[in-house]
Amino acid sequence: MSGQTMTAPYTHGMGSARTETDWPDIKEAELEKVLHHFPRAGKLQAILWRSPRPFSAAARIRTDHSLLFVKRHGHALRTPRNLEEEHALIRHLKQQNIPVASLLETASGKTTLLHDGWTYEVHDIAIGLDLYQDRTSWTPFFNTGHAYAAGAMLARVHKALKHYNAPARSTHLLVSNDRLIRQQDPLQALSVDLDLRPGLASFLRERNWKHDIQTHLLAPYHANAHDILRVAPRLWTHGDWHASNLLWSATGSNGTVSSVLDFGLASKSSALFDLATAIERNLISWLDMENGVAPTANLDQLEALLAGYSSITLLSTADIKALAGILPIVHADFALSEIDYFSSLLNDRQNATLAYDSYLLGHADWFAKPQGQRLTRHLHTLGSKAP
Repeated sequence: MSGQTMTAPYTHGMGSARTETDWPDIKEAELEKVLHHFPRAGKLQAILWRSPRPFSAAARIRTDHSLLFVKRHGHALRTPRNLEEEHALIRHLKQQNIPVASLLETASGKTTLLHDGWTYEVHDIAIGLDLYQDRTSWTPFFNTGHAYAAGAMLARVHKALKHYNAPARSTHLLVSNDRLIRQQDPLQALSVDLDLRPGLASFLRERNWKHDIQTHLLAPYHANAHDILRVAPRLWTHGDWHASNLLWSATGSNGTVSSVLDFGLASKSSALFDLATAIERNLISWLDMENGVAPTANLDQLEALLAGYSSITLLSTADIKALAGILPIVHADFALSEIDYFSSLLNDRQNATLAYDSYLLGHADWFAKPQGQRLTRHLHTLGSKAP
């Protein structure tokens, strides 16, 4: 076997600092056994790059046939059934001419493999420049041109999914949706959930969680968001629309999106919810909180993202003002999912606590402060100018 093996003994953490990986690296001997099940894969020659992303282990590899991307999941996090839900979505998008990487199949025609307690998937290498491969969520685009292009591609994805009618995800772990906050009584819905989510239940029992969620999220924001979300057309969505999940045609502001990556958080919500999530992921400097600095919103990139989206699907006055109503609690379901992941699968109380205090509660609190109010006012101003 020849070629240089690139290792990444770190992962993106909850903040700006890199941390030790939660999941062991994919090893060459392991890969050789896995690739044997995928006839088109060929024989492993080298591991070229290991992804620093959390939640799974992944690598870009070279075989004697081609370059491939392999991702390995803990079976407790993603079963073959869970992954097949993502893969059905990817296949549909490909049929609708959305640029996504092709999946390799096993000899039995499956796109997933259960091996030694792990769940694997193998993809062709997606087309484009991986300009943001070392960037974490909550960091901005390099320029407004990329923000515009990301908005336009997101609208294309939503149009392609308009008639995709698959059932909702079969897991609560690390998926991005509005399942709880769309309920009339989210606290009651979460209480019912906890019977099936023992790790999350154990963590919340140590806190006055009903009071916290009611005070920080529901009392100030839920009534408005609920009125919007309950009538928003249901749609399967990407769930993690960040610059690092896109490949690009060029580094400069004229760069367009060449490929869409990573549907791991995909679930059923609505186009408005997914667009609000894109704003939350890219355009607010949440990582400043760890240094005691108030996060700010990148309003220039916000305008560019929305303009790009509107170039494909026109956003109305009501749509843009709805984004302002959804944004303060758009993160709530996923924050609870992260707490569940850290407490249930990793027994990581430190990160679970960080997800609870800084993410679930802290992000909502920011919208009542000057910088958060600046963002929502700007959205209302933009909405007043929309058709």
